[in-house]
Amino acid sequence: MNFLFLFFLVESHITIFKGTKGSSMGPRNGRKDVRILLLGEPGVGKTSLILSLVSEEFPEEVPPRAEEITIPADVTPEKVPTNIVDYSAQEQGEESLIVEIHKANVICIVYAVDDDDTIDKITAYWLPFIQEQLGENHLVPIVLVGNKVDLVEYSSLEIILPIMNQYAEIESCVECSAKTLKNISELFYYAQKAVLHPTTPLYVTETRDLTEKCKKALTRIFKICDYDNDAILNDYELNQFQRRCFNTPLQPHALEDVKNLVRKNVEDGIRDDGLTVKGFLFLHILFIQRGRHETTWTVLRKFGYDDSMQLSKEYCCPRLVVPPGCTTELSHQGYHFLTTLFEKYDKDKDGCLSPNEVTDLFSTCPVIAWGPEIVNVVPTNENGWITLQGYLAQWTLIAALDVCRLMEFLAYLGYISSADENQLSAIIVTREKKLDLQKRQTSRNVFHCQVIGPQGAGKSTFMQGFIGKTLQVQASINKAQLTPYTINSLQVYGQEKYLLLHEVDLYGMNDTLTPPELYCDVVCLMYDASHPRSFEYVARSFLKYFSDSKVPVLIVGSKADLPAAIQDYAIQPMAFCNKYKLPPLQAYTSNGTIRKDAYVKLATMAAYPVYKPAWKLLCQSRHLPMAQDSTVWVKAGIGMAAVALVSLFLVKIIKAASENR
Repeated sequence: MNFLFLFFLVESHITIFKGTKGSSMGPRNGRKDVRILLLGEPGVGKTSLILSLVSEEFPEEVPPRAEEITIPADVTPEKVPTNIVDYSAQEQGEESLIVEIHKANVICIVYAVDDDDTIDKITAYWLPFIQEQLGENHLVPIVLVGNKVDLVEYSSLEIILPIMNQYAEIESCVECSAKTLKNISELFYYAQKAVLHPTTPLYVTETRDLTEKCKKALTRIFKICDYDNDAILNDYELNQFQRRCFNTPLQPHALEDVKNLVRKNVEDGIRDDGLTVKGFLFLHILFIQRGRHETTWTVLRKFGYDDSMQLSKEYCCPRLVVPPGCTTELSHQGYHFLTTLFEKYDKDKDGCLSPNEVTDLFSTCPVIAWGPEIVNVVPTNENGWITLQGYLAQWTLIAALDVCRLMEFLAYLGYISSADENQLSAIIVTREKKLDLQKRQTSRNVFHCQVIGPQGAGKSTFMQGFIGKTLQVQASINKAQLTPYTINSLQVYGQEKYLLLHEVDLYGMNDTLTPPELYCDVVCLMYDASHPRSFEYVARSFLKYFSDSKVPVLIVGSKADLPAAIQDYAIQPMAFCNKYKLPPLQAYTSNGTIRKDAYVKLATMAAYPVYKPAWKLLCQSRHLPMAQDSTVWVKAGIGMAAVALVSLFLVKIIKAASENR
């Protein structure tokens, strides 16, 4: 069946299915093979069924037991290799039987339709014995097989149906004939299907309804496919859904037939000529009731679900290798998807997401990706609602700090749209940091900055200023909601970059920084310019950790609106920067209008990391912000090259003069 909305009803009197009760779950999706075990009383025809399937004719002589056979994947309907195992009490003991029961993926209990004793043994011996070995709520599906229908003119299904209702593990019952080959291939197809498309996770027989987990999964799928977020699937959305799940368009007449079917059976299943979630769930109930479990499973598995109705680990977190010295960022494709998602759920089109809109956006996820602390991490509006700029910044932060978490959220939000695509297309793994340092520039778009300094130096104020909060606004901040991170975008030579600030406290003169605290693209050493003992902390930290490091360092004196204090240290801050060939000392205050000079300098230093001796050439003017004019770096580079050429020329002249003497 290629079309989701074309229905197939099993009308034959010799096969019945049921939605099983209980909570047992079938095997995971993606299995490599299926193992079918045939059990039953002697003489019911187990071996004959296997031999008839293989040879496509009834064997004249039947051995006590058939050897295990393997049906290749390319000749099975589900394209999965299938192993068929026979059991003979005549040749095998109980220990062998127990071993085979534990190895089986599905068990077929064979009975003879013309022998009531073999039917009685199903409940008197076989089902209790299997439960004894596997547990009362075991996961292995059971298929009842009534052989020898060629010998009778009646069906045994009236007797079998109560047994099926009593035992939750029974998936279906098939009547067949090894002699006439009637339903032989169907028998093994249904056994395979019981493993690959189990009923239990989908449907509850007693209520004739979907399980709660199945409803939740299908509702998530509906919301993902509802591109305009109007709670209905219009014709375009239904066709996109059809292509995604079944790789084929939906014919117009088939679509109208489906709508009419839903209108006839479900109140409010169709609204504004579109399919509602109520109608969508009804269709899947209909598939299952008509024995088309594979249709619903195809939909579920296209959206990442395994048999336990959870997104599989492989779907949520595909393998991603991030070598040492590399970082992770969102790609253009990732930003495009997240931007489209923002626009979908920004119902009032005010450029920000209200709390209700955020809840709606994450309704397809187990949890919301952030909490109330977000207001102190990224830019928000005056109500504390996240703007598009802040929204993208937050996802950038997650990509940088926890890429596995990012991939999981992308999976739940519906990023994956085809079997050949996964979240890796939304992620960029940057090149190693040492290569950036060698080339003295980077292709990275997200820069990690460690803001290091003693307590009280103004680090938190500096970080909050980066997201636009003045000192006056910060006075009302709930300190319990402060995190060690802030992130925002800014322009570096006309290109948008993200600067990720991470606060690191120095508690004492001999405080030790950890390797994660030392690994970054740029360092901001911050001290309180109004406190005489503050600079000593950062000076000692620089000499201990960064004097021989290739990581760019900018020293920032905070609280510049207050009178500057003479620092109780051997060298004053400005002279310290000159001595160690650091960029000029940067003054900062968030009292009043916030200047972005310090942030732009940090981002520019991270984007163009250079050796410290070069800073004297590159920062000749203390009054010129380094990113103010994109020609500064070009001119500086030309100047450095000119100096080198002149020096080389002078050396040659001196050498020639010496030789002439």
